[in-house]
Amino acid sequence: MKRNEMESLLQHQNPNPITAKALFKKQADILGACVLIPTYNNAHTLEQVITDVLEYTDHVIVVDDGSTDDTKKILQSFSQLKVISYSPNKGKGWALRQGLKYAAESGYRYAITIDSDGQHFAKDLPVFLERTESEPDALLIGARNMDQASVPGKSSFGNRFSSFWFRVETGIKGPDTQSGYRLYPLKPLGKMHFFTRKYEFEIEVLVRAAWKGVKIDWVPVSVYYAPKEERVSHFRPFKDFFRISVLNTVLVLITFLYIKPRDFVKGIFDSQKRKQVWNDYFLVPGESDEVKAMSIAFGVFMGIVPIWGFQLAVAVFLAILFKLNKPLVIVAANISIPPMIPLIIFTSIKTGALWMGKNAIDISFTKSISLLTIQQSLKQYIVGSITLAVVAGVFFGVLSYALLKIKTLKAPKQNA
Repeated sequence: MKRNEMESLLQHQNPNPITAKALFKKQADILGACVLIPTYNNAHTLEQVITDVLEYTDHVIVVDDGSTDDTKKILQSFSQLKVISYSPNKGKGWALRQGLKYAAESGYRYAITIDSDGQHFAKDLPVFLERTESEPDALLIGARNMDQASVPGKSSFGNRFSSFWFRVETGIKGPDTQSGYRLYPLKPLGKMHFFTRKYEFEIEVLVRAAWKGVKIDWVPVSVYYAPKEERVSHFRPFKDFFRISVLNTVLVLITFLYIKPRDFVKGIFDSQKRKQVWNDYFLVPGESDEVKAMSIAFGVFMGIVPIWGFQLAVAVFLAILFKLNKPLVIVAANISIPPMIPLIIFTSIKTGALWMGKNAIDISFTKSISLLTIQQSLKQYIVGSITLAVVAGVFFGVLSYALLKIKTLKAPKQNA
């Protein structure tokens, strides 16, 4: 389907475009919103994109990222535009950073970014401000329908790839993380210093905004992909995919070394968040009590078995393999936290004495328990620790199952 045919269809679906345009202009003035168009050598589509956007608002900023085609001539024909121009080309990320900075310095509170390649439709501008009225501080992404036949395979794969890592890095699941059609709340981003300059900026800004506590949400938008022979893309598959992969590697390291520990500590002191985390991650809705109890039992078992240093790694691997509740396994495995280790070793050696008979080595808890102690009673310790792990696992598993069943029985009475 050609763009003009799709526009006609969308026009039919929206029978009052004049009302929508007038309302958007009023909302943009009240909320302090502008439209930001980064462009690089898209002269064949740029004029139409600008014309369509100007029907909705006069607050339009165009960033010419070192274009070498007829872009400058086209921009000169629109006197009402605010234009940022420089040379040479530095990348989409740099263009967006300059545009967002200029918008904030000009007093705008929001900037809606729209690509200049004709992929997006100006008629979707109002949905961003409509959502902003109910979520004033959210960063909104225009979610495209990536299932339609005209979507290039590399775009569909790239979006799935990006969305997967975005969820790993932020815990947020979303339908589209690569769309350039977005609404940025400028105040939360104003104090952030960004590092990327190319396409990967659109990933960096999402992840770091989420880390900062900015809500990330999605609104539905239409999308048009030109026929392959007409399509112009400045995305360099090898170079840009490599840059994005490097960025995701860095973000994942930061996530697990700093962000998740930080959020965990914060959650300890936030009772509401602590309750939400417990319900969402530990008491997973729809998961059977048997699985939860088995997860706790297995976690306790793995926390005691004598494979110090590898307990957690093995526990997580086996939890995935056996489809157990991983958070419960991890928490239960932490029965072997440092203050508990001497008690676990002592109890393991004493339990092992039951199997060793006359050859058992007797120790007291007041005696200094060290690696030498384990070496001197290695066989007794190994046998005892495995026995203790089994017994403790069964005990905590049964106890957990009983408590979960009691809670289940009480639930209907509470609802009544």
